[in-house]
Amino acid sequence: MTVVGSREIGDARRHHLAALAYEIEGRGLSWRLAGPGESVLHVANPVSRRQVMVVAMPVNDGWYYLWAGGGMGDVTQPAHAADQIARLLG
Repeated sequence: MTVVGSREIGDARRHHLAALAYEIEGRGLSWRLAGPGESVLHVANPVSRRQVMVVAMPVNDGWYYLWAGGGMGDVTQPAHAADQIARLLG
């Protein structure tokens, strides 16, 4: 495992969340970055008014999106994670 500083982790986290936000928007959901250092992605369905907070976390040698209810998606597949979140908020 490579040791990196908190700045690098924050930059990587924002990069992964931005990739997910792009996919989220394409599914008719709204989003905004929130939390300290924009470390959390708030996603909402404007029709159902359901919402969820998503984080990107390093796990072993990779990164994963995590959200309430046990949701989890690999950051290398943001479109798949966006599909899962859209179903959750539908």
